[in-house]
Amino acid sequence: MYQQYGWQSPGSTFYQLHLLFEKHYKAQARVVDAIAERIQMLGGLAIGMGDHVSRKTNLPHLPRGREQVSVQLSRLLEAHELLIREVRLTIQRSAVLPDQGTTDRLVSGVLRVNERQVWVLAEHLAGTPETR
Repeated sequence: MYQQYGWQSPGSTFYQLHLLFEKHYKAQARVVDAIAERIQMLGGLAIGMGDHVSRKTNLPHLPRGREQVSVQLSRLLEAHELLIREVRLTIQRSAVLPDQGTTDRLVSGVLRVNERQVWVLAEHLAGTPETR
């Protein structure tokens, strides 16, 4: 989502949002890489092809064409919130195993990154009409 929106944010905030979305995309890429490494360390098989990943996700596909910035930001927030809910459930499951390495990775690497990105995106929407 970040890559698509990074090039399709219309209006006077294009450049600032392009930089923000690129920064968030890079942070997400690091998160994905760390999770894939953890999966491999535990003997699993990480998936990496975009079409394979998209079949496994609960995120809705983006519509074609440009959307208003407030809609883009709202969609990104919804995606983060979905991810955060799933991560919190996974943290609870990994804490029972016990698998401190996975729990630590999920809390420090996934949850905190996504919570911070939610905060930044929500600040961009502050004072705008509800678009969700």
